[in-house]
Amino acid sequence: MRTPAFLLTAVLIVAGGAAAQTPSVAVSSPDGQIQMTFSTLNGNAPSPQGGQLVYTVTYHGKPVMNASALGLEVENQPVLGANVVIDSSRRSRIDETYTLLAGKSKTVRNLCNTLALELRETQAPDRKFTVEARVYDDGAAFRYVVPEQESFKELRLTNEKTQFVFAKDATTYPLVLQSYQTSWEDDYRTVALSGIHPASLVALPLLTELPGVAFVAITEADLDNYAGMYLKHNEKNPRELDARLSPNVDDPSVSVVVKTPAPSPWRVMMIADSPGRLIESNIVINLNPPPAFSDTGWIKPGKASWDWWSGNEAEHVNFEPGKNTATEKHYVDFAANSGFEYFLLDGGWAARLGGGPNGSGSDITKPQPNINMPELLAYAKSKHVKVWLWAHWRDVDRQMNEAFPLYEKWGVVGVKVDFMNRDDQWMVDFYHRVARLAAEHHLMVDFHGAYKPTGMRRTYPNVLTRESVMGLEYNKWSARITPDHNVMLAFTRMLAGPMDYTPGGFRNATPAEFVPRNRFPMVMGTRAHQTALFVVFESPFEMVADDPEAYAGQKELAFLRAVPASWDETRVLNGMVGDYITIGRRSGKEWFVGSITGSHAEDIDIPLEFLPPGNFIAEIYSDAPDSGENPTHSVMREEKVDRTMTLKAHLVSGGGEAIRIRPAQ
Repeated sequence: MRTPAFLLTAVLIVAGGAAAQTPSVAVSSPDGQIQMTFSTLNGNAPSPQGGQLVYTVTYHGKPVMNASALGLEVENQPVLGANVVIDSSRRSRIDETYTLLAGKSKTVRNLCNTLALELRETQAPDRKFTVEARVYDDGAAFRYVVPEQESFKELRLTNEKTQFVFAKDATTYPLVLQSYQTSWEDDYRTVALSGIHPASLVALPLLTELPGVAFVAITEADLDNYAGMYLKHNEKNPRELDARLSPNVDDPSVSVVVKTPAPSPWRVMMIADSPGRLIESNIVINLNPPPAFSDTGWIKPGKASWDWWSGNEAEHVNFEPGKNTATEKHYVDFAANSGFEYFLLDGGWAARLGGGPNGSGSDITKPQPNINMPELLAYAKSKHVKVWLWAHWRDVDRQMNEAFPLYEKWGVVGVKVDFMNRDDQWMVDFYHRVARLAAEHHLMVDFHGAYKPTGMRRTYPNVLTRESVMGLEYNKWSARITPDHNVMLAFTRMLAGPMDYTPGGFRNATPAEFVPRNRFPMVMGTRAHQTALFVVFESPFEMVADDPEAYAGQKELAFLRAVPASWDETRVLNGMVGDYITIGRRSGKEWFVGSITGSHAEDIDIPLEFLPPGNFIAEIYSDAPDSGENPTHSVMREEKVDRTMTLKAHLVSGGGEAIRIRPAQ
């Protein structure tokens, strides 16, 4: 049973039903600026006698989505939604305020107007279903609900007939994947909507810009007991994207097999007049159920030292580095001395059983001979550092009923589960099984090698973060992690939720000097750019990527020590998709501001009007005058500031600026 443990206030206002067989029904956002209309079309005209179910969306009175079909492809049956009437409709309003343990804002208001359409086919097999819609000030969402009926004891879907028909050609920023079974780790592109190749499999979230109308991002929320959704360009209509569901791995002819009553995930359209408003939005998490459990005192956001990035190497030490107890204690010491809450013991700690891809085939209940787990855990406890463990998902699936209670007994506080790289219905269920069992044993979770977030962390607040991003680790074998890529992530992948990117590479290099290497990897972009990523990117479990020696004696370590991993408030202060961005985040009475740019230098203004009245001290870590040629160079200065001021920042190519603003004493 899901208990709304964080619910502070909730108001539900229910309006009366509409007349039967209405050809069109509309619902608007609370501020009236977004309107979503559902109709049954006979040809191109709404018809009370029924027809194809479609929806349209407008923003500030301008079309965003033209008539877009809705429906479900049912195995060995006609498409559900192709010939229906609207029997009745119900309107209501949700207005609740709740708190989150971790995220970009502590207090969240869930305010929307809702609509439920009861639909019935006009001919055999006379099936019924419901479409529910919620319209917020920052977007609109809908989902299908199929009740139990004689023809639907079990729902077997081959696909959805969900369309997104944009009102005009748009600029899109897609992540194109090779298949339904691959990591969500690649570059985001820039291409006209009409130019997306019909064979391209587009992952979510997808950001689009409709010139003169809005920025629109398509994603999904509350993915549970269902297959993940993708988009494909319809070659017959240059402005149309069609839903595709991840197929069953064992039987690709179907995607979803579920007992009725069965709801789909929410299909979400985030809508705003600037991309920064989408980054601030909480619509994805609002569309998820409240927490499934009330005992949450053990869930703590934080930063972690990490042994994987440097390849278990260490410099200037009196022991032999490697995957051994002495090296792991070295990383525990770094966490303790830096004020980090956690140490993540990554792959290679568990006893090997035999073959398996990517480190699978291990016994995750037993350490390998070079790791003295009791000694390491006791040492970490003495240093007030808590430990997370890495595990391959195949081993977790095989052993979690034994391993998770054991980890709780050991005092381990979290698990990083890796290499799933798919989101078919079975794998989606695996995420939920892991989250539930982990919560029972007071374990936090980081899903690495994962599909995009869908707001699960509201229902399971122990799920702090997930990867589904081409992060800093790619510097070990490629030159793909550029400053341009980092800027693009803030506007695209981050719309879905927190991302385990692992920032903080301090061996900074220019593109000309950069060389991929496994031992002590380099990163492109300046020292200030990497420092600012701790503010720009959201992740309540944040791994500080580099090895301890990279941070020794560096002034930026003071900022990394101070910057939180979770926030009370988030505001996007400026930005252009793919060029630059500035984000301000508040924790208590302090504000942290991060600015990064791509390959072009930028001069930006940072207005401080978000500050409350009073005097503050700004601790500013910025690019040095020569950071373009010497990217490890940076400058730290302090200024007295207040809310009437605007700070000026010059960011070199691949540059950045990180600011801590605290009340003046």
